[in-house]
Amino acid sequence: MAVPPIAPFGVHHLAIQCRDLSAMARFYERVLRLRVDRRWPAADGLGDRSVWLRLGGSVLALEACAGNPDPPPWQDSRPGLHLLAVEIHWQNRQIWMEHLRHCGVDVVHQSPWTLYVRDPEGNRVGLSHFPFDLQGVRTA
Repeated sequence: MAVPPIAPFGVHHLAIQCRDLSAMARFYERVLRLRVDRRWPAADGLGDRSVWLRLGGSVLALEACAGNPDPPPWQDSRPGLHLLAVEIHWQNRQIWMEHLRHCGVDVVHQSPWTLYVRDPEGNRVGLSHFPFDLQGVRTA
């Protein structure tokens, strides 16, 4: 059996299926300040079927879908994606809180390391500076 010489070295992309692709793209572009890397047109030529946003060295791919699942509760009890956590600097936490408030996005929970919000379709998103706490002390 062949064995790869090294383990994977990063996340290439994360894809989220969306009922309202434009609302989701606006949230990640305007609120989280991710840059649109590419738009893929829908097969019928009307709008996009996918929007790719640059997330460090990776891509967040937002994919249009017709499903209509119920929004998940705060603590999801089902298996699957738990949350997308993006990295921020601990020094900028208060600035991010003010920016989120200005954008009308509620911080639904916070820990000493992470601010938790919901995107327009209810997916959990964390803005995290772990392992540094609120004073910049490394805790792990």
